[in-house]
Amino acid sequence: MRDLHALPKAHLHLHFTGSMRHQTLLELAERDGISLPDQLVSEWPPTLSAADEKGWFRFQRLYDVARSVLRTEDDVRRLVLEAAEDDVRDGGRWLEIQVDPSGYGARFGGITAFTDLVLDAVREASATTGLGMAVVIAANRTRHPLDARTLARLAVQYAGRGVVGFGLSNDERRGTTADFAGAFAIAERAGLALVPHGGELRGPEHVSTCLDTLHADRLGHGVRSAEDPALLDRIVAAGVALEVCPVSNVALGVYSDLTSVPLPTLLAAGATVALGADDPLLFGSRLAGQYATMRAAHDLSDTTLAELARMSVRASRAPDDVRAGVLREIDAWVAAPSGTMSP
Repeated sequence: MRDLHALPKAHLHLHFTGSMRHQTLLELAERDGISLPDQLVSEWPPTLSAADEKGWFRFQRLYDVARSVLRTEDDVRRLVLEAAEDDVRDGGRWLEIQVDPSGYGARFGGITAFTDLVLDAVREASATTGLGMAVVIAANRTRHPLDARTLARLAVQYAGRGVVGFGLSNDERRGTTADFAGAFAIAERAGLALVPHGGELRGPEHVSTCLDTLHADRLGHGVRSAEDPALLDRIVAAGVALEVCPVSNVALGVYSDLTSVPLPTLLAAGATVALGADDPLLFGSRLAGQYATMRAAHDLSDTTLAELARMSVRASRAPDDVRAGVLREIDAWVAAPSGTMSP
C-alpha cells in the first residue's frame, strides 16, 4: 500500500475556524485568558452528535467558542498558514477554504475588510507553502436570506481575485432552502461555483431541493444521495460533485461507523466524490485521514484511491495548468512501486 500522505489531492470541503490546529486553539485561548470547555481541552476531540437539534446546538457552541479565540490579524494569518501547511503535509496541492465573513466582521472591521484580510492571508500562505489556494464564501442558513444576498454580492465582488465559489452552511434542517435561491442566482450569474451543504443531516429530498432551487455544482456532503438510486443517477448525469467527509459523518451520528459510509455505492454509480475533512478541529482528522479511513473501511485499492484524488482535482476550481500538473502527479503516484505503508 502506497503512502496516502504522498498521494496528490485537492481539498474542497474545509471550514475556516474548523481548520484550526488544536494546539493553536489552546495557545490563543491561554494568551487572552479565554476559558475553553473540557470538550476542547481534556476531552478533545469532543464526543459529538447532531441527531437532534440539541446535539447540533452543542456542536455549534463549540465552533463558536473556537472562533472567539481569533482576535488579531496575525491570528487569522496564522490559521490560514497552518491550514495550508497541514494540507501540504497530507498531499494537498489545491485547497478551497470556506468562510462566512459575517461571523467575523464585527471584530475585524466589517465583512469586506475581513474578506480582504483572508484573501491576503491566503496569498501569503500559498506563496510560503506552494499550495494552490482559493476561498469559498458561505452564507449561514440560520440567518435571513437577505444576509445571504449581501454575501453573494461580496463573493461576486472578489470573483477572479481569490474567491471561486458561494456556499450555504450550518444545520441543513434549519430555514427554508428555496429562500436562498436569490443569493445563489447572484453568484451563478458571476460564474462562481455553487456549493451548498445538503444530503448529510437531511436525506435525498433535500438534495433534490439544492439541485432544483440552488442549482448546485457541488454538494457539501451529499452522501445521503446513496439512498435514492434515481437521484444518484441524476447527480451523475449532471456532473454534480459530492464533497464527502466520512469522519464527520460518523462523529455527527449520520452513520454508526465508517464501514456504513456508502462510498462504494456512490462510486459504483459513477458519482464524482471529493473527500474532505470538514472541521478537523472538532473531528480530529485531517485530509489524508479521510482517505486512510475509507481505505480501511472499504478495502479500497490504490487505483481507486488515486481516482478519488483525481476526482477531487477535476471538481475543483483550480486553474487548468494546476489541474493538469496535479493529475500527472497522481498518475506517477499510482505507477510507482508500492511498498511504503500508509500510516
